[in-house]
Amino acid sequence: MAQPTILVFDSGRGGLTVFREVAAARPEASFVYAADDAFFPYSGHDEAALVARVVAVIGDLIARTRPDLAVIACNTASTLVLPQLRATYLTPFVGTVPAIKPACASSRSRRVSVLGTEATVAREYTKSLIRDFGGGCDVTLVGSARLAPIAERALRAEPTEDAEIAAEIAPCFVDDGGRRTDTVVLACTHYPLLLDRLERLAPWPVTWVDPAPAIARRVVELLAHVPAKWTPVRRKEHAPLNDSRVCPDSEGTGHALEPAQAGSGAAHALFTSGAAPLPALAAALARFGIRAEAAAAAI
Repeated sequence: MAQPTILVFDSGRGGLTVFREVAAARPEASFVYAADDAFFPYSGHDEAALVARVVAVIGDLIARTRPDLAVIACNTASTLVLPQLRATYLTPFVGTVPAIKPACASSRSRRVSVLGTEATVAREYTKSLIRDFGGGCDVTLVGSARLAPIAERALRAEPTEDAEIAAEIAPCFVDDGGRRTDTVVLACTHYPLLLDRLERLAPWPVTWVDPAPAIARRVVELLAHVPAKWTPVRRKEHAPLNDSRVCPDSEGTGHALEPAQAGSGAAHALFTSGAAPLPALAAALARFGIRAEAAAAAI
């Protein structure tokens, strides 16, 4: 597909780290970056509520922006909701799951930590990845309730203390008789936003594994097989679409974006809260190649 429209979805702004890699891999594509900031953080909701929410919001986004492919740039959502999304909508999906297989394959000390939200590290899907791909490594699961909100604050140029970041990552570093953790999987797309500080605050050097480059490669592979014509939204009846209570547009009308508007060769950012970004966040979006004025137009 020569000039696809790609939807990148996250609970907040952490998916920008995935957007950055996908945009670099397909610079000719048009992008819609959608943040479900009205429901952030996802780790604060039970599984049933999260499934219902994500399926409904994604359906609304697909109907309005008509993407050729959607990236779920959120580990918490991907490890729980991807099967329902694929069963409900015809749009191809690329998910984001903890990069346990490559991390364990490359670890020399055979001691790996997985740093994610509390929900992601507790999920059976994550544990199954360790059973299937751990390769005999000792894997430590570290759930953080605070690191994603810290990353959001940092992106908005709000004060964040090194001490609070250091406290969140400290359990990742295990030294068992000289066999130290040498690899940490970043199992939340927010965390690479803090990568420079994670590297500086680490008790010793480790390899931080960011899944975004692998996601970008998968997007490129799938787009090679996507038909040129946009297909209908749903496989079957499910959550109602075009519900302005779920994902309001800037005028609260629930109207769909015209395909040319959604795929005009630019990157648009949409927020389910309907709130325009403050100047610091608008500047951060601009650094990722998303025009600040586009970001203010919620769907």
